Amino acid sequence: MRVAVMGSGGVGGYFGARLVQGGADVHFIARGSHLAAMRERGLAIEGGPDPVHLPKVNATDDPKTIGPVDMVMFCVKLWDTEAAARQLLPLMRPATGVISFQNGVQKDDMLRPILGDNALMGGVAYVGTSIGRPGVIAQTGSLQRLVFGEYDGQRSRRVEAFYEACRRGGINADISDDVRRSIWEKYVSLVAMSGATTGTRKTIGPIRSHPLTRQFLLDLAREVVAVGRAHGVALAEDYAEQRTAFFDSWPPEMTTSMHHDLQHGRPLELRWLSGGVVDLGAAVGVPTPMNRAVRDLLILHADGTRS
Repeated sequence: MRVAVMGSGGVGGYFGARLVQGGADVHFIARGSHLAAMRERGLAIEGGPDPVHLPKVNATDDPKTIGPVDMVMFCVKLWDTEAAARQLLPLMRPATGVISFQNGVQKDDMLRPILGDNALMGGVAYVGTSIGRPGVIAQTGSLQRLVFGEYDGQRSRRVEAFYEACRRGGINADISDDVRRSIWEKYVSLVAMSGATTGTRKTIGPIRSHPLTRQFLLDLAREVVAVGRAHGVALAEDYAEQRTAFFDSWPPEMTTSMHHDLQHGRPLELRWLSGGVVDLGAAVGVPTPMNRAVRDLLILHADGTRS
């Protein structure tokens, strides 16, 4: 299977490397020092239970040089979505699938006008990774999982082919027959985790250990569930409570990409995470005071602090 990874950071770099291990023909799209290191020394995964070192990988900053592919893993930060999507057009053929493994629930609405309904599939990624240093993906904990599917629920040929490529690479993969719900399920966990870790500047361990911050985490999740249900998503009414076991399963030192971005002065995906809950809640008349507090407290950091 021929796969392009648009955005080869923590998510794209990690799962792309696993696909290479499984024999897929993977082409990484990256930039800057990370791209230079990948060209010179390949790509490595460190820190998790199954380290990887690929001494040579296909890496470029120009998607036009890749040619048509069977699948695109779309993993750029949300603020780069439209520009990155336009760069994909030379890679597309009628059967090419594009799965956004970005954060949030509004991501595919941003891609659809550029790539069209037929190309888009839904997907979510669960993994604790970041770029440790150029050419190296740092993993925290053992969690790694991809969930994806067609929006009409059909098990298409491209879904099955990508699933097999994932399994050959040792990726914990599942095909969803209701991928919109799967995306919202991830959104519940991500908004709660990103809001709590970034808002407190702490990892998950201290947050879940203190009764007040543990309740804060749960209340953030409850608001997302209420908003999703009001939008017609088939989430259980107590889905937030169901996720407490997931929060408790994380290594205490684990955090979120938005917390990493804040620590390094980078722009935040706040607009689509806590801010997205506020906007989507307002559209259906669901109050979201906890997520509004996170958005408003972090808004001065949303554009980053580095010159």
